[in-house]
Amino acid sequence: MPDHTLARLRVALTAFFALDGFVFAGWVVRIPAIKHQTHASAGALGMALLGVSAGAVITMTLTGRLCRRYGSHPVTVVCAVLLSLSVALPPLTHSVWALGAVLLVFGAAYGGINVAFNSAAVDLVAALRRPVMPTFHAAFSLGGMAGAGLGAIVAGHLSPTRHLLGLTVLGLAVTVVAGRTLLRIQPPAPADGPVPVHGPGPVDEPAGPSGRERPGGSAVRRAGGRTRGVVLVLGLVALCTAYGEGAMADWGALHFEQDLDASPAAAAVGYSCFALAMTVGRLSGTVLLERLGRTRTVVAGGATAAAGMLLGALAPSVWAALLGFAVTGLGLANLFPVAVERAGALAGPSGVATASTLGYGGMLLGPPAIGFMADWLSLPAALTSVAALAAVAATIGFVTRRALHD
Repeated sequence: MPDHTLARLRVALTAFFALDGFVFAGWVVRIPAIKHQTHASAGALGMALLGVSAGAVITMTLTGRLCRRYGSHPVTVVCAVLLSLSVALPPLTHSVWALGAVLLVFGAAYGGINVAFNSAAVDLVAALRRPVMPTFHAAFSLGGMAGAGLGAIVAGHLSPTRHLLGLTVLGLAVTVVAGRTLLRIQPPAPADGPVPVHGPGPVDEPAGPSGRERPGGSAVRRAGGRTRGVVLVLGLVALCTAYGEGAMADWGALHFEQDLDASPAAAAVGYSCFALAMTVGRLSGTVLLERLGRTRTVVAGGATAAAGMLLGALAPSVWAALLGFAVTGLGLANLFPVAVERAGALAGPSGVATASTLGYGGMLLGPPAIGFMADWLSLPAALTSVAALAAVAATIGFVTRRALHD
């Protein structure tokens, strides 16, 4: 496939990653208004929000099968249309049950597009022979920051109905433009040879488009049934990473206000430091992978995140905790992209679906687990579980260094 075609495909996929983050963040910032509109209690709202999680988890496995049958590009476009349309539905509801039902649809579209465009990105990474997966996830992070920022600006001027309908129009416009590229270009076959990430360890050849093994992938054939086990282990790395992201998003600000006596503004800066550092880490992830390789990136990232979270959770001052949050974001930045990319290279869309589902499960597990531990112990002690799981991810990276195939 010509280089200019691969470049067009990369731009289109980047647009879909950014759109996903933008739309999801736009919905999140309007949750308080939707709560008021539906007259939901905190508990009832929590039950309705489970619709997003349930829809995503159920659909992720199904999407892997759809990608194998129809290809990741058409599935990405269809899911983008569904995501754009469904984000306009929550403001139209006036009961918790109706809200939960439409969020189930929204979650299904969100989970589906995540598996589909990650599968497409895995094929593109193999064709480019460069470890560019982190740049796609950086686009998601940047889209999320832009969506949240825009939502904060328009919240006082536009109703949730108009705001989210605007997201629908924008999402459909982006899908039309970027989707034409995806539908016109078949998933590329991997270039000869492995993706050249440096570092110690044996090299394996990636799977081809939609999970078809390319000729010469002898290491994958020898692995046989062991491949599924390796994919599950990579999914655990994704889980450990997403657990930290969910915990930081839901409990970080409270930690600053409750335990460090910070102002609400300073507390908001805490998560911003984490999110910005994660975005910067992902933007530099390709260079990092090329210089260090997957194993060293995962081990160093997990260890860095563990140290940063210990500082962020246990530091006695706001400034030290802010530094800890930023270091944690840098450490966690590339663990999820590496895990998903390698799982997809080994098992195609099914591998992406497995790793994504486990990762999303970690994001769901993090906030309630932190809450239970905070009740039993304290919030700072509970937040150290993020450091513990980051250390687990680093350990997994070292133990499974042959599976990472630097």
